Amino acid sequence: MPVIKILPHPEYCPQGAEIRASAGTSICEAMLDHHINIEHACDMSCACTTCHVVVRQGYNSLNEPDENEEDLLDRAWGLEPQSRLSCQAILAQQDVVVEIPKYSINHAKENH
Repeated sequence: MPVIKILPHPEYCPQGAEIRASAGTSICEAMLDHHINIEHACDMSCACTTCHVVVRQGYNSLNEPDENEEDLLDRAWGLEPQSRLSCQAILAQQDVVVEIPKYSINHAKENH
């Protein structure tokens, strides 16, 4: 069972965390299952960028992003080459390290 190390984030995970999840689980599902309440405004349907994470280690062990995810990531705040939508990033057997960006584009939360 792979380990997901979440780097500290002031709102969602101030101390950082290490959680375990079964292979085949999305990073988003795993975080939510462990009470790390990352935003997921589209209910994990790959229709927004609020669950954007940067995979600092283990990126190549995840499934390949599809075209829809890549198109959405182009709109994510703080996009990096190792960026993924956590709802679409499916764990394999390798441990991963993820960073939740400081900001996300969430119009509902920002009261627009």
